[in-house]
Amino acid sequence: MAKTRIKAKLRNGVVRVKTLSKHPMLSYVEAERAKKEANFITYFVAEVNGKVVFEVSTSQFLSKDPYIKFAFTGAQKGDKITITWVDLKGTKVVSNAKIR
Repeated sequence: MAKTRIKAKLRNGVVRVKTLSKHPMLSYVEAERAKKEANFITYFVAEVNGKVVFEVSTSQFLSKDPYIKFAFTGAQKGDKITITWVDLKGTKVVSNAKIR
């Protein structure tokens, strides 16, 4: 099962998040060469307490096992951050972590 590793730290009122998603990110060109079906993450969203704090539509041009980092304000230590991504085949992966 695919998973996203999450590190979220609160410092001076700003939460800095680092994520590492396990995914092969097979572009159309790579898939054609390997005679496989293209598959890459197309949508990535982060939520804290039901509020979206980061959202992005992605493409085939992200690297394998993409590393994404971002920052936001308005959360407290101990709040739960939920990372959800969807790939081209429709696979949905949800991962959670607590803000430290």
